[in-house]
Amino acid sequence: MLEVSGIVAIPEWELTLTASRSGGPGGQNVNKVATRVTVAFDLARSAALSEEQKARVRTRLASRISRDGVLRVVSQRHRTQAANRRAALERLAELLRSALAEETPRVPTRPSPASRERRVVEKKLHSLVKARRSRRPSPDD
Repeated sequence: MLEVSGIVAIPEWELTLTASRSGGPGGQNVNKVATRVTVAFDLARSAALSEEQKARVRTRLASRISRDGVLRVVSQRHRTQAANRRAALERLAELLRSALAEETPRVPTRPSPASRERRVVEKKLHSLVKARRSRRPSPDD
């Protein structure tokens, strides 16, 4: 089970893990060993999330979800497949945790009298600077 939060846990059978060769520099080891790990989570077919939770994840992680509704996370930072597997699963849990977190509604507030006064003073100073910048031609010119 992939523990996302105290309420949500994704069973291992809903996750597809694939290993492939990692790109970039790394010497002889990188050409032989499949250490990059990709975790795919099919959001549409998941039984672990409610429809409301799926909709929230779809909107908040829209750029990371493919057209077929699969969320993919790749890890190739570590030298071993096991370490990359742990890192990819943790990253997936972190993404889902942040996507499922409910936003606290903004409480509207009013500006304080002191902040309003500062704003007016700054506007007057800015106006004065601009007025000094523009030179009106004198009658002698």
